[in-house]
Amino acid sequence: MAEAKSKKIIICADDFGMNSSIDAAVLHLARLRRLNATSCLVEGPAFAADAAALKNSGLQIGLHLNFTESLGLPGLYRPVSKLIVQAWLRRLDTNLLHGQIVRQLNLFEQVLGQGPDFVDGHQHVHQFAQIRETLLAELERRYAGSRPWLRSTRVRSGSTMPLALRVKSKIIELLGARRFARLARGYGFALNGGFLGAYDFQGGESAYRDLLRRWLEQAREGDVLMCHPAQQPEPDDGLGVQRMAEYRVLASDQAEVWMAEQNLVLA
Repeated sequence: MAEAKSKKIIICADDFGMNSSIDAAVLHLARLRRLNATSCLVEGPAFAADAAALKNSGLQIGLHLNFTESLGLPGLYRPVSKLIVQAWLRRLDTNLLHGQIVRQLNLFEQVLGQGPDFVDGHQHVHQFAQIRETLLAELERRYAGSRPWLRSTRVRSGSTMPLALRVKSKIIELLGARRFARLARGYGFALNGGFLGAYDFQGGESAYRDLLRRWLEQAREGDVLMCHPAQQPEPDDGLGVQRMAEYRVLASDQAEVWMAEQNLVLA
């Protein structure tokens, strides 16, 4: 019997730089080979301090474009529901959009000494109307000779996930995934295949263990599975307890077993 062909995927931890507990979890999971990518909130308070360790981690390093969380800084930041409406109505100031994209890319380059390996968005803002057009034009201007890949939120069909989570994943996709992909490919940017990892950030380790097993079972070549680990909760992080649950599950031996059972390897 022929041996099953391995499938290369990307497991990406979002929010590097938001706090030191997230960064420590990401770096530890990188050493365990449970991750191969992380996307950075470059204006987060821990980003610069942990950048040297990140560069030595072997991870793909991306920009986690941010328009929804101020992190104590001035700028064009809106609650995601309000941002969606303003973007859909094309009410966002394009000069402010461009300036914020440039500022975050500049900071990424200044701190890490390189451009991003990939680009995605905090709360998926990179695919929203107005933001996507401005972002793609700026990325093309900067990186036409060596384009980063971009995160698509297109959902894999035939999911076995609970209905509520399938609905959430589909809503994320409908917020601009198809239009973003068409525009990106028009410039020549590559995108991942399917997108996994969306859920309600509830349920502790038990719920996340079940979800991770299901995501790994349905993963296909070229997919991205996002996660949000942290070693411990931080007082100002509303997702902190669930982040710790994710970290513990991802760091467990069981996660490695599930990946091996599904012939998954980190690209």
